[in-house]
Amino acid sequence: MRRINLVVLALVAIYLLAAPLALGQGGNPPASTKESGATSGKGMTAVEQTGEGGNVKQTIRALTEQWRQSLLKADVPTYDKLTADDFITIGTAGRAFTKAEIVELLKSGKLKYDAYDYSDVKVRIYGDTALVNCTLNQRARVGDRELIGGPYLVVLVWAKRNGQWQTVSWQGTRQLPQS
Repeated sequence: MRRINLVVLALVAIYLLAAPLALGQGGNPPASTKESGATSGKGMTAVEQTGEGGNVKQTIRALTEQWRQSLLKADVPTYDKLTADDFITIGTAGRAFTKAEIVELLKSGKLKYDAYDYSDVKVRIYGDTALVNCTLNQRARVGDRELIGGPYLVVLVWAKRNGQWQTVSWQGTRQLPQS
């Protein structure tokens, strides 16, 4: 019986000595190590993850403004650079468009924005993903059809891939009057 107690005691002691080492594996590395850059942002602040040395929210606001201007001016090269190839938009009329479809509409002149104004912009950062929620008022046409102007509640999703922020999704929904 005494021998069993010693074995159990030895196993408990081994467990208590080994558990902290085992549980420590996979934890957050210090932000200053090279390893931290390869761990999906663990141990790094949002600002450190940008690699831009600036405030991430300010960066996303600036990129959102550049993206907005690219649509307003039909600036296809800027739109192309800021928009991921797998981008999907769910337009205010409820139809989905790909990046390629929007690029073609902009190039052909069939999609034309006379106004594309965001207000009440809120930016939230989640590691390598950023959400922009805002209100949109627009004046636009597709071909000879005028689009309804708004206001729309919008969510614009940005993702940081290979060190570069690109928008991956946009959705606008007609804003109903508050009751």
